[in-house]
Amino acid sequence: MSEIQVEGSDKEPQSYRYPGIGWRPAINTETAQVGEIHVGSGATGGWHHHGKRTLYGYVVSGKSMIEYGVKGEKHVVLSAGDFFMVPAGLPHRDVNPNKEEAVIMIFNIGPGPASFDLPGP
Repeated sequence: MSEIQVEGSDKEPQSYRYPGIGWRPAINTETAQVGEIHVGSGATGGWHHHGKRTLYGYVVSGKSMIEYGVKGEKHVVLSAGDFFMVPAGLPHRDVNPNKEEAVIMIFNIGPGPASFDLPGP
C-alpha cells in the first residue's frame, strides 16, 4: 500500500453484537483491527476471545471493567487515560456498571479472525 488511509471522525458507532455496546471501525486488515468501542452505562458484553490476536487498548473517556478468569472471577477496572493489553486467546467480556459511557480505542494485532464468541468464561 502506498497511500495513507484516513477514517473520519464523522463515522457514528454502529450497534455491535451486544446491547449497549457500539463499535466504530477504522482500519481492518488480515493482521490488524483498529477502532473505537463505546461501552454504555450498564452494558455487559458477551464472553469472547481474540484468537491469535493480542488486543491493546486505551481508555479515552469514562470507566469500564474487563472480566476474565476460569470462572469469570477476575476483573480489571479501566479509567480514562489507562492503557491495557488482553493476551491472545484469553476469554473475557466488557462490563460497564457506571453511569457514564466508556470510550475505548482498540488495536487488535495478529493473524486470523478478530473475535470468537464463547458461551461463558
